[in-house]
Amino acid sequence: MRLTLTAMLSLTALPALADIGPIMVDLPPTGALVREVAGDLADVQVLLPAGSGAHDYQMRPSDARRLQDAALLVWMGPSMTAWLERPAQNIAADAAQLQLLSVEGTHLQDFGGPAGDHDEHEHEDHDHEGHDHDDHGHEDHGHDDHGHEEHDHGDHEGHEGHEGHDHSGTDPHAWLTPENAGPWLGAIADALSEADPENAATYRANAEAATARIETEAEDLRQRLAPHADKEFVVFHDAYGYFTTAFGLKPATPVALGDATAPSAQRLEEVRHRIENTGAVCAFPEYAHDPRLVETVIEGTGVRMGGTLSPEGSTVEDGGYMAILTALGDSLIECFETE
Repeated sequence: MRLTLTAMLSLTALPALADIGPIMVDLPPTGALVREVAGDLADVQVLLPAGSGAHDYQMRPSDARRLQDAALLVWMGPSMTAWLERPAQNIAADAAQLQLLSVEGTHLQDFGGPAGDHDEHEHEDHDHEGHDHDDHGHEDHGHDDHGHEEHDHGDHEGHEGHEGHDHSGTDPHAWLTPENAGPWLGAIADALSEADPENAATYRANAEAATARIETEAEDLRQRLAPHADKEFVVFHDAYGYFTTAFGLKPATPVALGDATAPSAQRLEEVRHRIENTGAVCAFPEYAHDPRLVETVIEGTGVRMGGTLSPEGSTVEDGGYMAILTALGDSLIECFETE
């Protein structure tokens, strides 16, 4: 009887989920940020499965079913996860939505570095039909089409649109600077508070605590990377500009462009010339992409092959938002310090 009573007391001590329904997110860093705010009060589910690429994922029927049941959809936006644009408009039409790249105060920069920085999310290049960006990125949908037949293929249309993306434009990998964590956590807290007013104080307190913790941990990582500020390195695709800017590193040389499409022979030759001219010391393959492209481009150069990077944090398990950035930093440092 004593064991039974103890078990009952343990169960009653567990936090109860808020009655707001599932929260769907596109990528692991989005999920990490939402969990920072929601804590144990919400069921947060990531659409992108392990082993899949963030730019070219093709949604499955099971994803469509989960998305249809979502109470809230939090995603980067169509410039990053184009495969979610049509499903967000149709399948998730009844869900509240928050696009993080459209949040006020978001720091955006162009591919290739900070020279083309945009203050407070300029949207000239991000005017997507059907999206009404209000304070929380929520949409007022008039769609009532929830059939799955056409939506199992809707992501292909988004993918085709992404292949035509101008890679001299805005870089959507904006979660890789901790500068955006504060505005995004605040916007997530607002969205959750709107869906669950009873726990609004908890959401806002969690967001404030996470923002302070991230600032401290980011500064620690910045100090660890400081001795390597002059190191040149090669990465699989052009996804790391926010990271190198935020942590005082030289811009990485990407083998592929920003949407990770296969590079041309001319591009590979250009990368080899850049490696020779800059004296790059390390090259890093990327999770969910064939490492042979990176191996080929550094063959015979003396450049060291580093560990596999995952800008989306697909290799980080339950470590929170800063764990994704720290894992990238750890991989760089390990290769830079190898003699």
